Amino acid sequence: MEKENLSRQLIQWRRQFHQYPETGFLEMRTASIVASILDQLGFDLQMGQGVMSKDHCMGKPNEQTTYEHYQWALENGADKDYIDYFRDGYTGIVATLDTKKEGPTIAYRFDMDALDIHESHSDDHFPTQEGFQSKVPYKMHACGHDAHTSMGLGLATLVAAHKDNLSGKIKLIFQPAEEGTRGAKSMVAANVVEDVDYFIATHIGTGIPHDHFVAANNGFLATSKLDISFNGVASHAGGKPEEGRNALLAAATASLNIYAIPRHSDGTTRINVGELHAGSGRNIIADHAQLKVETRGDTAHINQYVKDQVESIVSGAAKMYQTDYHIETVGEGLSCQGSKALASILNECAQESPTIKRSCVESNESAGSEDATYFMEAVQNNGGLATYCVFGTELAAGHHNERFDINEDTLLPSVDTLYQSIVKLNQTYNQ
Repeated sequence: MEKENLSRQLIQWRRQFHQYPETGFLEMRTASIVASILDQLGFDLQMGQGVMSKDHCMGKPNEQTTYEHYQWALENGADKDYIDYFRDGYTGIVATLDTKKEGPTIAYRFDMDALDIHESHSDDHFPTQEGFQSKVPYKMHACGHDAHTSMGLGLATLVAAHKDNLSGKIKLIFQPAEEGTRGAKSMVAANVVEDVDYFIATHIGTGIPHDHFVAANNGFLATSKLDISFNGVASHAGGKPEEGRNALLAAATASLNIYAIPRHSDGTTRINVGELHAGSGRNIIADHAQLKVETRGDTAHINQYVKDQVESIVSGAAKMYQTDYHIETVGEGLSCQGSKALASILNECAQESPTIKRSCVESNESAGSEDATYFMEAVQNNGGLATYCVFGTELAAGHHNERFDINEDTLLPSVDTLYQSIVKLNQTYNQ
């Protein structure tokens, strides 16, 4: 496919996915379309529970929500030949092209999920102007995963077109539920990267300037996402307040004290209580309360320290107000350090690109958290090389913002650079 045609196709895919955002473990429409295209390109497909461990799916929606979304996907353009692979909410795909020639196994990760954000309808919002804004209220691709999915399909297109010139195996991993750091762990537990020599995860934006490239983004913090519940006893606040066991006060006490967790001398820590929901009426002692909390740390060890402190505080708050409590881990990510040898190869590819103006091997700037780090750790522990690269782009607003949008000119150079990395890794392997 000529580059001009591929560029148009990338934009078309991106805009289609943008209109139909699906959140974690519900990417059924998206996955069915992705699978259909990959199948047509000649990739061997593994899908659904074949590439995801049920025991490691954190924060997965319940059966009713999953079934309702399956019905929605059927009514909104899902590919009916493939959607049943994903109907239970296991929406991962691993597409493999085996050249039948000796060479490395190279894997690329692309995430597919959207966010619970209502997209701007402002007249100066580009998706509004061009008619591809989200059709789903309070759901939006506000982090660029629609672009990532399109880039994965673009890379698949180039690989299929030039497969006679390649060696080894190319694996394209389309991951659900990156938001909340939930999806990668289940795919790693299903051994989808156990044979991988080189692993590359990709993101666009994240504050990197347009036409710039970072071959190894090492700034990710380890993280845990916690759903915490308190259960007390309801009572009339005026008539029998002494009979109540106040879950709201337990949750409030926990929230305030969580922010007092001491910092760790070995590295950076973060803590946030993002949501608190409690009670059922102004004259009722609250018998239930829920918190949504996240911890972060420079390393998994430091993050575990913060997580342990949170559990101690929650336990103490529950005891103070004679309530029960439950803590569920609904997402986790690791810290990471990209393999410099692999990052150097990617850097060379970017420097040879006529579009990318500036490239660097690595950055250690703080970059939030990412569960692609599970893939990276698994590959590196098996003796392979792994990195997380970022393609800079112009952003209309920051990630996770209702006005988020990218410069679509970023798509083709990103795909071309990733394809060139396959070529260079083939050459390196065969030297």
